[in-house]
Amino acid sequence: MNQPELRDASLRINGRYAVLRFERDDIRNALTGSHLIDDICNTVAWANANHDISCLVLTGEGRAFSAGGNVKDMRDKSGMFAGSAEQISASYRHGIQRISRAMHDAEVVTIAAINGAAVGAGFDLCCMCDLRIGCDSTRFGETFINLGIIPGDGGAWFLQRLLGYQRAAELTFSGRIIDADEALSLGLLLEKVSNEQLLSCAESYAADYAAKPPITLRQTKRLMKLAQRQELGDFLDVCADVQARCHATEDHMTALQAFFDKVTPKFRGR
Repeated sequence: MNQPELRDASLRINGRYAVLRFERDDIRNALTGSHLIDDICNTVAWANANHDISCLVLTGEGRAFSAGGNVKDMRDKSGMFAGSAEQISASYRHGIQRISRAMHDAEVVTIAAINGAAVGAGFDLCCMCDLRIGCDSTRFGETFINLGIIPGDGGAWFLQRLLGYQRAAELTFSGRIIDADEALSLGLLLEKVSNEQLLSCAESYAADYAAKPPITLRQTKRLMKLAQRQELGDFLDVCADVQARCHATEDHMTALQAFFDKVTPKFRGR
């Protein structure tokens, strides 16, 4: 498939995974006041439709992963922050909240390689990913309250699902900045590495997952998400149906043959 047309980001494909890099260091990769909302949403839609892709890594260029909302626009009441309360509400629904919906609906495995500060909606974007890899420069902050606003992108929904209510509430009520070590201890980060190792570490995870049976990987992620909102009985019924389809795939037979032959399988997504 043709790659999506991006304006403030770049996309690099390596086998069955892709790396989306935000390239607006001049505004610390702010999601508003740039084209990054479109770039992220279009890339996720492309990955969902492209069954040659199994994993998507998100990272930033320069000093920050993402500063979230553009504070200058907030001050100047410009861009999505202009107009009446009703107009601003619509701007959120048709703007930053598109990322929340797109990331939640991502069918591929998503990994945030957090190269610097991730605050406000930038922090929430990290929480929307399946995995988070940090480095010495990583900083997190659910900083909305410091500006007299709430996480309008749905950050409170994502954060407490990662940390539980109490930890998420403390970070959200305080608006404080935490470093990579604290994020690791809280379970926000899967791993912390040096700045130089960050992207290679994230890509190592991506390459590992991308080598798995593509159909099964997508179905596994779908079931992980579904398990968060279904009762056990209903969930088991879905698992039975999905498992039956997996048993019928060519990749399942390839995996079985490789198991008995003691070789590394090569899957075709069939």
